Amino acid sequence: MGAIIVAAGSSQRLGTEDKIFSKIKHRPLLSWSGDVCQACNLVKQIIIVLNTANLEQGKRLIAERGWSKATTRLGGVRRQDSVQQGLSQVEDCNWVMVHDASRPFITQEMIHNGLDAAQETGAAVAAIPVTDTIKLTGEGNIVRETLPRNMLWAAQTPQIFRYDILRQAYDKLTTNITDDATAVEQIGYTVKLYMGSYRNIKVTTPEDLALAEIIA
Repeated sequence: MGAIIVAAGSSQRLGTEDKIFSKIKHRPLLSWSGDVCQACNLVKQIIIVLNTANLEQGKRLIAERGWSKATTRLGGVRRQDSVQQGLSQVEDCNWVMVHDASRPFITQEMIHNGLDAAQETGAAVAAIPVTDTIKLTGEGNIVRETLPRNMLWAAQTPQIFRYDILRQAYDKLTTNITDDATAVEQIGYTVKLYMGSYRNIKVTTPEDLALAEIIA
């Protein structure tokens, strides 16, 4: 399986520091997911997609951590552009996993469970049941509907796909999306959810980084 670690964002909400090199327990955030993928026997190739500003720093981190499976790729303006760049570098893999570097607490168990789930439909997404009540609003933030919580899940990464399915989905993509499963859904494939983790947080704000330090 090829693993695409998306790390090309601008980190605007975290301030001036590039979040993927922010430290959690004295280790760069990117190193947490990179170490897990390097150690996972299912992962044969790692493509780390970076922006222009952090590309060289990413290459240094690969050398420092001894990630023999890893290479870098320059990303695009949008997340989906970066995933496409990563896909173009996947070689000889029937399966591909996409993971956001901003989620440092991926585990090998998540990867194994995700690939098991993906065998059923060709596409699987780590997710967690929502615990809050979700309101659907209209203009002026007026509530239109309270959605049934027992049917709502919050999508995470990793997201695992048959390579040909994800390649086809991105080749046909014409809209802006926020996760890879959406592209696959748009061309008619069924996506299977499997249990992620409430610890598998996305580091976006300084408060998230503080929480990640506690979790670590």
